[in-house]
Amino acid sequence: MNKRLVGGEKEQKIRSYMEQKGYIILEMNFRCRQGEVDIIARNDEYLVFVEVKYRSDAANGFPEDAVDRRKQKRICQAARYYMYINNMNEYTPVRFDVAGILGDEIKYTENAFIWLG
Repeated sequence: MNKRLVGGEKEQKIRSYMEQKGYIILEMNFRCRQGEVDIIARNDEYLVFVEVKYRSDAANGFPEDAVDRRKQKRICQAARYYMYINNMNEYTPVRFDVAGILGDEIKYTENAFIWLG
């Protein structure tokens, strides 16, 4: 199966999961020169940037392990740009979450990493 198609399906699965938990989805697949963010949402006072990773099995490691420091930095750069174009100030509470899907099981980690400048 096409990786992009599978990725889109898994992102939709996480979107549904988040909506059930009360998140308000603002944007899906935000792309800019700085990078990409799979899901941008509101959760209480937080602006939440979510990276979604999928693995069919753990043979190549757990999905959340794929969000290394380099990937985190790209997500932070894209987040900064998103906030800039949407006139959000530097005091906006921000959180970076990672949604890992292993097979059919979801592991959602809030505050998976801190802001990397």
